[in-house]
Amino acid sequence: MEKHHPWILTLESTCDETAAAIIDGKLNVLGSCIASQTELHTRFKGVVPEIAARAHVERLLPVLQTTVSQAGLQLSDLDAIAVATTPGLANSLLVGLVAAKTLAIVLDRPLIAVNHLHAHIFACQFAEQGPSGRSVYPCVGMIVSGGHSHLFHYKNPLDCRLLGGTIDDAAGEAFDKVAAMLNLGFPGGPAVSKAAEKGNPLAHRFPRSFWNDPVIRFSFSGLKTAVRYAIAGPGSVDFSALNLSEQTVADVAASFEQAVVDVLVHKAIQATNQTGEKTLCLGGGVAANRRLREQLSTDCQKNDIRLIIAPPELCTDNAVMGAIALEHYRAGSFSSLDSDIQPGLVRQQPDL
Repeated sequence: MEKHHPWILTLESTCDETAAAIIDGKLNVLGSCIASQTELHTRFKGVVPEIAARAHVERLLPVLQTTVSQAGLQLSDLDAIAVATTPGLANSLLVGLVAAKTLAIVLDRPLIAVNHLHAHIFACQFAEQGPSGRSVYPCVGMIVSGGHSHLFHYKNPLDCRLLGGTIDDAAGEAFDKVAAMLNLGFPGGPAVSKAAEKGNPLAHRFPRSFWNDPVIRFSFSGLKTAVRYAIAGPGSVDFSALNLSEQTVADVAASFEQAVVDVLVHKAIQATNQTGEKTLCLGGGVAANRRLREQLSTDCQKNDIRLIIAPPELCTDNAVMGAIALEHYRAGSFSSLDSDIQPGLVRQQPDL
């Protein structure tokens, strides 16, 4: 096998996906494995942190073994160990970090701490056919997922500033909560989108928060409340007992999805215009949403903006996007073995 330096093992355990990948210096994916936990969290209609952490402990070693086997390598062949250390669920992050530190110590290899959000944007580079393609940087990067709805201005993969984000719920979380209200199952994003295919996006005029605000920020809490009132009104309610028609569910789903997409697209275009950048990158689980991809593509064309969206398989949490560690490796940006996790969400707003 021709070796393209370096060979880096990347680990991902920020939420409820246990993943590992081995990437070479040409962004070739030598091995990759993801163990999903969806079946463990479905009955709770959301991710339970303690269950997620325990599952990571059980699955990390088999995932690692599968990845190394796919790559046809030995652990001793690796040049560095990378792991996502922020943001995310505390106990889940700890599982990945402890594993990465152990490997770094045993193999005497450098440790690289990766920011999960910036890795989502780096995944867009794989849509450009790796390093042989045009760089996606500089750009405005939008991460939209279950825990995050944020816009960053990137000069390069390791140099960025926060433009703004959600002041309450993330878009993906709103999808999960609305899916629960409509009894559509978990995860909510694909379920709501499927129901929306038969619905009228104009059936309900749901709010578009901060539409005319020059500040880059999102809010989806009020939208969730509007959906609740549309289907059940105020006061306590047992959503599982609601007898909503299939068309009603479809119309609410379509109207909700359209409201989310409208705001995300509007603010993404606003951010690119404010920064003067002509490249917009989109990553995160919600980036797989068909309506979002289509509407963003249309609006970017109208505004002469180059749009790059992470490949669908790299939108949800994965370890391949940890290839941003290559940039750290080349910059000599390594982490000490006493490095710690930084759980929770990113700071919602930059200093204004």
